[in-house]
Amino acid sequence: MEKNKRLRSNRDFRIVYRHGKGYFNKNFTFVVKKSKKQGSRVGFSITKKYGNAVERNKLKRRLKEIFRHNFDLIKDGYDIVVIPRQNTKKLTYEELEKSVKHLLNIVFKR
Repeated sequence: MEKNKRLRSNRDFRIVYRHGKGYFNKNFTFVVKKSKKQGSRVGFSITKKYGNAVERNKLKRRLKEIFRHNFDLIKDGYDIVVIPRQNTKKLTYEELEKSVKHLLNIVFKR
């Protein structure tokens, strides 16, 4: 996923958390905020409770790839913070992708 499509600064994450709206399913929480900037951005917030660095980075790599393939489902001008739940550890790539698509369809009402 390209750098200009990712939330990277702590300030951006705080703004989304403070002013965004939460959407949930059994695997993820998405916090979504309309942005003034052109283009949408996605950030990932994975707590240390999730597991060691290897597990967290593996999930981040998978999620980046899922969002790279499905970025067309995101409307232009939104910032999204993705927060996975503990049970995502045991999901396959296909199950993760299905869950992300499901939540994106709820967020953008498709």
